[in-house]
Order: sequence, then structure tokens, then C-alpha cells
Amino acid sequence: MQLTTRQKQAVTATAVGLGTLLLAQAAFRRSARYDFRGRSVLITGGSRGLGLLMARELVREGARVAILARDEAELARAATDLEQGHAGAEVITIATDIRDQASAEDAVLSVVDRFGHLDVLINNAGIIQVGPLDHMKVSDYEDALRTHFWGPLFMVFAALPCMRRDGAGRIVNISSIGGKIAVPHLLPYSTSKFALAGFSEGLRTELARDNITVTTVYPGLMRTGSPLNATFKGNREDEYAWFAISDSLPFASIDARRAARQVIDACRHGDAELVITMQAKLAILARHAAPELFADAMTLVNGFLPPPVGPEGDVARPGRESESDLAGPPSLLTKTTYDAAARNNEL
Repeated sequence: MQLTTRQKQAVTATAVGLGTLLLAQAAFRRSARYDFRGRSVLITGGSRGLGLLMARELVREGARVAILARDEAELARAATDLEQGHAGAEVITIATDIRDQASAEDAVLSVVDRFGHLDVLINNAGIIQVGPLDHMKVSDYEDALRTHFWGPLFMVFAALPCMRRDGAGRIVNISSIGGKIAVPHLLPYSTSKFALAGFSEGLRTELARDNITVTTVYPGLMRTGSPLNATFKGNREDEYAWFAISDSLPFASIDARRAARQVIDACRHGDAELVITMQAKLAILARHAAPELFADAMTLVNGFLPPPVGPEGDVARPGRESESDLAGPPSLLTKTTYDAAARNNEL
């Protein structure tokens, strides 16, 4: 088909406009570069996995880091890891439960008392519940929402007065590919991550006028070692097997150290959104480009997952109590997960 002169002009103008926009965006990203040296950073869920990996990156860059989690022993091991791995690292630990608003407020006050201010908040704390819909109770959804939505909301509300007083701040909310795509056998997790994604995206828009930058992160599968601390219902051995093996495969998941660096870089440049792994990006693209076909594909995937079992499947067990010969520590199929668990305080 031959384009008219007017159509050619319109295409040219569109291309020029798009190119100008991309150049302006790149220039803004460079100008928004954030130096973490001397900054105070609070990481929830910072005692293991991705949280600990981000803390390692930040202390390496000279940040003063507070790691928050519920388990005091885990926090002590994480603090030792950070201090021994980086001479002169300034690290504090806070043992608390962010699902309680007063505890979240006290945590922020502890950081401000110690460091004088709070520059960066990273909402990373998370839980993973795996199993069929039939075995998930209302309490599972409540627990996921308290951890992934209410906890970050409480932390943000507690941090905002300090950041507004200082005239600047950065907030990173770790959602998930499960916050873009509802994954079968992860419904409480996906429900709560969708909630966090919506809150986080709206938060960026409203806080821009306060010079507070919000970044929403959507990781795909990462080899952090987290399957050992996820909880499983239904046919627990089979559920653990598919989840741990998927998490271990190099072509399906990313090394968590690379993921941590990407998150810190997105925060450094003030990016609105970060999707981690090409597989996650392609899945999101497919979901939006062909929603009906994608839904059919996910239904097909669900058909390969373990079906519900009897009442015994209602009892949740951690991954470390759901291992099998197929997916346990001797298995080559999950070796990378167990290696990561040993490195990242997941054991």
C-alpha cells in the first residue's frame, strides 16, 4: 500500500517524537542517579534471600543498612555475614513484625534514632504459600495480605514523615511476576502481590511532588534458596518438587545476586518499574497481547500440577519438611537451590 505525503509526514513526526521521548527519558535516568554512600537504608525481610543479597550490595556501596525480620537468630547471622564480608560496614538489626502497624512505626523510629534519617525503604519481606485452591483457607489469604500489602503500607506510612521532612526519599516495593500474572497453586501469594503492585504504582504518582521516588519490582523466578522456607499444602512432596525444580533450572530462573544488583540499579536511577528475567517479561507481554490464549495456556499448566488430596492436605509444612528423592538435597535437579540457600542464610 502506497502512503500519501500526509501519512508519511505523520509517520515521520511520530518517529521523531518517540525518539525525542526516549532520549529525554535516558537523560533523566542519568540525571536521577543516586549515590548510596552514607545513605541510610531499611530493608524488610533483610535477614536472608534477596533481602540479604541487596544488603550486601548496599554495604559494598557504603550505605548504612538496617535489616528487619522476625527471627533474631537469622538477623544475627545476617549481620555477621555483612560485617565480616565488608570491613567497616555499619549494620543494625531490628527484630519485629511489620504486619503490626505499631511495630512498623517503632522500626522506622529505631533507624532514625540510630542514623539520624531514613533515605531508602525497601519493602522486601515476603512469604510463599504453595498448594491448590481447595486447601487454601481464608487465613492463608489474610496472612499473605498482611505480609505483602499491609506490612509495606505500614512501613511507607511510618517512613513518609521522615522523608518529607528531609525533602527526598526512595521507596522500593518488591512485588513479583505473581503480581502481574495469577499463577496457579499460588493464589494467596498472587492476590497479595497484585495488591502491592497497585498500591506501589499509585504511590509513585502521588509522592513525586514530595521528591520521593517509588520503584515497583516484579521478579520472576530467582535462585535465592527460598523454597526451603516456603510453605506447602496438598500433596506436599509433589508441590515442593515442581516448585523447587522450577526455581532451580538455569533457563527458568536467574541467579539472585544478579537480581539484587538489578534492583539496586533500578532504585539508583529512580525507575518506575523493573521486571526481572526475560521469561517474566515475555510472559507479561503474552498475557496482555493474547489474554484468552494465555488463560488457556495457564489452565493447561494447572492440569499438570498435583491435584487436591484429603483433609491432611490442609496442613501446611515448610519446604524443608516436604522434600523427596526427586527434589531433596541429593538431587541434581535442585542443587542450585540448595547451594543458594547455603549462601543466603536460608538454611
